[in-house]
Amino acid sequence: MNKFKKLGALVASAILTTSLFVGCKNNSSVGENGTINVYNCADYINLDLIKKFEKETGIKVVYNTYDTNENMYQKVKSNPGQYDLVFPSDYMIEKMVKEDMVEKINFDNIPNYKNIGDSYKSLSYDPKNEYSVPYMWGTIGIIYDADKVKENVDSWNILWDEKYANEVFMFDSIRDTIAISLKRLGYSLNSVNETEINKAKEELIKQKKSVNPGYIVDEVKDKMINGEAMLATVWSGDAMYIMNESDLNLKYIVPKEGSNKWFDAMVIPKDAPNKDGAEKFIDFLTDAENAKENVEYIGYSTPNTAALDLLDDEVKNNKGAYPSKEVLDKCEVFTDLGSNLKLYDDAWTIIKTN
Repeated sequence: MNKFKKLGALVASAILTTSLFVGCKNNSSVGENGTINVYNCADYINLDLIKKFEKETGIKVVYNTYDTNENMYQKVKSNPGQYDLVFPSDYMIEKMVKEDMVEKINFDNIPNYKNIGDSYKSLSYDPKNEYSVPYMWGTIGIIYDADKVKENVDSWNILWDEKYANEVFMFDSIRDTIAISLKRLGYSLNSVNETEINKAKEELIKQKKSVNPGYIVDEVKDKMINGEAMLATVWSGDAMYIMNESDLNLKYIVPKEGSNKWFDAMVIPKDAPNKDGAEKFIDFLTDAENAKENVEYIGYSTPNTAALDLLDDEVKNNKGAYPSKEVLDKCEVFTDLGSNLKLYDDAWTIIKTN
């Protein structure tokens, strides 16, 4: 995705967002076959595909965006019956299923589900494949300027190295940032051990003096493209985008201690106004050609094996986007922490205010 296309996407997204509440409760008001209200992360779909879907089906797509799973959860929880399709991550899907916030999917309406690889089905957050259809997946790692960072980068420890003070960007994300600290210390990123979480917290507090300008999320892309820091924690898809857009010698690695292997999927919230329309959109996005077009735009890794076969060899063989089994075996999938999330919330409050 080039810069001009990205700018156009953001403008188009803003236009689509302004119409969010138009017809939300009356799906027959717009479009021959009604409206679907889609809630997704920012810049996480090729908006040209939305236009194509509308043209093919007569269904109007009202599109709005969020920045974190937690914000999405709160919005969906407090506005039942407003959204038809959302794109949560693994642990959030597990939480929403437990709280009866999502509908079971009628897979008879999604014949293109056959394109999803078996290794992306029957995972811990949806073991019976009842509630979700995989959308994208990836890892968390470190992107760095190889012309300025001369040493071998293979560990989370480098983010704590004082010689890189004010040259590190970290996630403004409770699970991701605490997970990095936990894995660095040799613990599970799903730890519910209070002592381990406190140790991870204390290490992040020590590290904050090296973090400039603080914790960020989407801003990391432009900042690393422009060379505003030497190192940053990023999601793998963002790393691919950053490296493609920057003239700097940037590289991406998954540290040897292991990391997060994450999955985002499409789910239908409970009491969705247009469940049939949402299932049509899921099927449309899992079509091989459409999925290929989408993943080329977004830059993340696809669970759609039919789409993967259509990608250029350069993409398929990119170890940053599609790591080896050896690397992935060291990674963990986030799980829903339930009431133990309070341990993370309390630690995060102290980290952010310290």
